[in-house]
Amino acid sequence: MKTSCPTTRRDFLKNSLICGSAALVAWKAASAQAAAAIAAEEPAAPAAGGATSRVSLTTGGDRADIAFRSLEPFRDEIAAAIGSRRVVIKPNNVIITKPLCASHADNLEGILEFLKSIGKTNVVIAESPAMGSALEGFSNYGYNKFADKYGVKLMDIDKEGYDVTHCIDETDFRPHAVRVSKLMEGPDNFVISACKLKTHDLVGITLSLKNVVVGSAIKDPGAGLRGGGPRGGRSDKRLTHGGGTYGINYNLYAMAPRLHPHLAVIDGFEGMEGTGPVNGTPVDHKVCIASLDWLAADRVGAELMGVDVGKIGYLTYCIQSGDLGQGDLGKIEIVGPALKDHVRTYQLPKTWDKITSWQKSPVKV
Repeated sequence: MKTSCPTTRRDFLKNSLICGSAALVAWKAASAQAAAAIAAEEPAAPAAGGATSRVSLTTGGDRADIAFRSLEPFRDEIAAAIGSRRVVIKPNNVIITKPLCASHADNLEGILEFLKSIGKTNVVIAESPAMGSALEGFSNYGYNKFADKYGVKLMDIDKEGYDVTHCIDETDFRPHAVRVSKLMEGPDNFVISACKLKTHDLVGITLSLKNVVVGSAIKDPGAGLRGGGPRGGRSDKRLTHGGGTYGINYNLYAMAPRLHPHLAVIDGFEGMEGTGPVNGTPVDHKVCIASLDWLAADRVGAELMGVDVGKIGYLTYCIQSGDLGQGDLGKIEIVGPALKDHVRTYQLPKTWDKITSWQKSPVKV
């Protein structure tokens, strides 16, 4: 029986591995169409009327406090969503020796204090840095104090078992097996993405979704992001990057239904601009956002950074799919101060032209 390629953009994105190189042409064209569709939308002021998702925005001079307060409006909803599940807090520690790139201990403490206040004490903090040992990073960034104070277990994702999914590589458009942590996708776990407002030199910005997707891909001992560490280890994080601009944006979108946070807490007390996610410079922003809708949280995060979300490939794909969360700012209720009063314009990476090249089809169709 002959298998035909999907004819709609949405079907294509979800089934493109079936259709080989012919589908790749359609996918790249669809990228440009998706970008144009979002760019054409009239900006809408967030309003409670007709809102389908809520995002909490808090500001202040105490990092732990604004994290705690960002979760307060969802107290009952979060407690019900967690139920009897174990809570897995996933920080964003790209490397283990540069505090500005990593989730701050005070932000995690605010989250832990909130969980304690709603009686949720079965909690772990789990990470797989792009480079280095998770446990060493926890020590460097001051997380060890949580073990005694809150009874939290610190876990290395790379050592907790894995399942296999597949990513594409744009150089050959074939499926490549990727090991992803069982800890991050198990039905008995409730995943909190505790990340930061940061720019990113490959996709523009990195917020709650990217923290979970790339962080879920495991690596062998000694391996760095590109693999081939001193002990010859392999890093499957490299595979999630898809070989280029098209690949990484598609993979983040395609893996989102399987690997996404149940709760997003995005720390903007001190953001990062410029050459993120590691070598950028600090932004004194003093905000925090939280939502049970990760896409709505990431959409608001982009707005706070002064970034046109239509330029961010993977978020554009997620918004266009229509079933991963709310990406229409006009349908997101902001709980807290007016969003417009706290927008900052983050300096974008010097690679911005390459980052946004996903919008342009390099072939004629």
